[in-house]
Amino acid sequence: MRSRRLGAFLLLLTLASPFATPGVAQPAPPSQPATILPRVRLIATGGTISNRSGGRLSADELVKSIPTLDQYVRPEHEQFSNTSSSSLTLVQWRDLARRVNQVFREQAELAGVVVTTGTDTLEETAYFLNLTVRSDKPVVVVGSMRDPDTIGYEGAANLLAGFRVAAEPTSRGKGVLVVLNDEINAAREVTKTDAHRLDTFTSGDYGVIGVVDEDRVAYYRSSLKRHTAATEFDITHINDLPRVDVVMVYQGAGGDIIKALVDLGAKGIVVAGAGAGATSGTQGEGLRYAAEKGVVVVMSTRTGSGRIPARRGAFQQRISAEDLAPVKARILLMLALSTTKDAAAIQRMFTEY
Repeated sequence: MRSRRLGAFLLLLTLASPFATPGVAQPAPPSQPATILPRVRLIATGGTISNRSGGRLSADELVKSIPTLDQYVRPEHEQFSNTSSSSLTLVQWRDLARRVNQVFREQAELAGVVVTTGTDTLEETAYFLNLTVRSDKPVVVVGSMRDPDTIGYEGAANLLAGFRVAAEPTSRGKGVLVVLNDEINAAREVTKTDAHRLDTFTSGDYGVIGVVDEDRVAYYRSSLKRHTAATEFDITHINDLPRVDVVMVYQGAGGDIIKALVDLGAKGIVVAGAGAGATSGTQGEGLRYAAEKGVVVVMSTRTGSGRIPARRGAFQQRISAEDLAPVKARILLMLALSTTKDAAAIQRMFTEY
């Protein structure tokens, strides 16, 4: 008897409810809107990552080779060039930086850009972009050590990691990033350390700034040097980069090579010095000749790490490359000479960048 009374009472409550209509199924609650994935653009320039026998992979083919990519981003792509990294010209560097700036300027919704290039000079291309892209949105440079026809080709995995880093909000403001082997390195610090191994790109004593794992992109630190959005170099107003050469110090090296470079039109010379910047043979004579001709000389080290102190030398003001590798000091000096020849101003740039 008690259960029949309770059932009748519940029936009356249901019929009296303003939210229920007898005999009519109630609509399901509205579903939550799907998450809109970030847009990331691939700008392909070539390199081993696309170097398939019988013809290089296109930007479109590279994107299609990446499994599960559409779970992370809305990918876009364009073909800038399709050649080896060592074949890229300084004019192409300039145009690539201009293109990245244009993409960011015209497509505000874009989360980031991935650039593919060959690993041989990848660190140089990345550092040039680090100094000339004027946006805090991530630019991620990716390559591979093995070509698409080789067993163990890692190109698709590196590309997927690169897209994920470019889409990651915490990648903003960290400068141009180099992503291979699931490791994130800063363009300023990274260098290629082995001719063949997959883990060739390292940042020496500084270490990686982050990693790409299955669950997320994780960062541990950021570079404190000026870059990208904070750069003073406006590539839209730089048409021709001045000639800058790198001279290696070795036992009994001749200064006549330096004199020849000056006579051939070098506007700057980076010395890859022994130890903390020592020269050898008659190189001192060559450097004095360069200074007399108004050629700017920057001292770096061939050791692979360590900072060169700024101090006066026998050839006027000796500009210090700080801890920049010789090939990267060359890039900064080219851009610096595009704006000034004042030694103090150039030294400031090497200190800040």
